[in-house]
Amino acid sequence: MTVTCLPECGVARFLALLNGPWATLIVRELLPGPRRFTELREALPGISPHTLTSRLRQFETYGIVIRTTYPEIPPRVEYRLTAAGQRLREVLDAMAAWATSIPDPESHSVSSAATQNAADASTAHIG
Repeated sequence: MTVTCLPECGVARFLALLNGPWATLIVRELLPGPRRFTELREALPGISPHTLTSRLRQFETYGIVIRTTYPEIPPRVEYRLTAAGQRLREVLDAMAAWATSIPDPESHSVSSAATQNAADASTAHIG
């Protein structure tokens, strides 16, 4: 993996570190504690082994994840968030709170239509 310089802008830096649709989901799965590679794959249906490996290596390079190999037979490898990685809990919690505050398109369309109909009705007698 090629290490690139990170942007100075905080938001751009965040997006560079947690790029792609899987990055935040991997962090979410590691928040409760250490996980093995196969546990992460099972928790993230659809992620390829290549993508998971790539993201974990990137996180390791930037100090977000620690990879621990245990000298056992068969070998056991676990991934866990560093202190910096654990601080992403606040970010993910804020993202989840914001996302759940956005109404579903169907309910938004219905309430928008109802609001528009009410506005049309209240202005219909003006004129």
